[in-house]
Amino acid sequence: MKRFEIVNKIIENVVVAVIRLKDEKKLLQVVEAIYSGGVKTIEITLTVPNALESLAKLKKEFTGDILVGVGSVLSVDSAKQAIDAGAQFIVSPIFKKEILEYVGSKNLPMCPGAFSPTEIFSAYELGADIVKVFPADVVGMDFFKSIKSPMPQLKLMPTGGVTLTNAAQWLAKGACAVGIGSALVDQKLIENNNYSELTKNAKILMDTISSYRSSLKN
Repeated sequence: MKRFEIVNKIIENVVVAVIRLKDEKKLLQVVEAIYSGGVKTIEITLTVPNALESLAKLKKEFTGDILVGVGSVLSVDSAKQAIDAGAQFIVSPIFKKEILEYVGSKNLPMCPGAFSPTEIFSAYELGADIVKVFPADVVGMDFFKSIKSPMPQLKLMPTGGVTLTNAAQWLAKGACAVGIGSALVDQKLIENNNYSELTKNAKILMDTISSYRSSLKN
């Protein structure tokens, strides 16, 4: 899949599930659970134990149509290792020019973290495919509307503060996709092996977004 196709797929899928686990052995079950609820883009963070080995194993064992990227990437070396392990896109909580340029040289999408208007636009100018606004709960939804008014060309993805029920509101304010972590990938549910509830939560999230998208067509 080409770079622009992956970007388009991220936007089409809307939700990027940010996965942080204490036990990497549960990764496949977690992905299967949220995929059953309609979530098709996965971000495995490097805070997961043996994250890259888990990524390679997931891509080998999971048969569903998903995109798998790596998050919490803080260095070029980490980006290289993630890409070598099979990451289809890279996400970082920070804006670091060297990472952005390296991932771009590999013709893969890069979603750097940024916070201020200047930082966001600088990332865009250097080739960021989607800018991750983080932590989005600090700036709030109206920030997106304010940023998009003078810079409608930006593709923005909030991470931090996105919930099962407010994801559509972020989209309405100008986000092209949403990154959602603990509100979807609930650690207590995972610890209790309650994967059916994870599926239920994913379905609530995707149904909310589907309803919003349908309303735009009317």
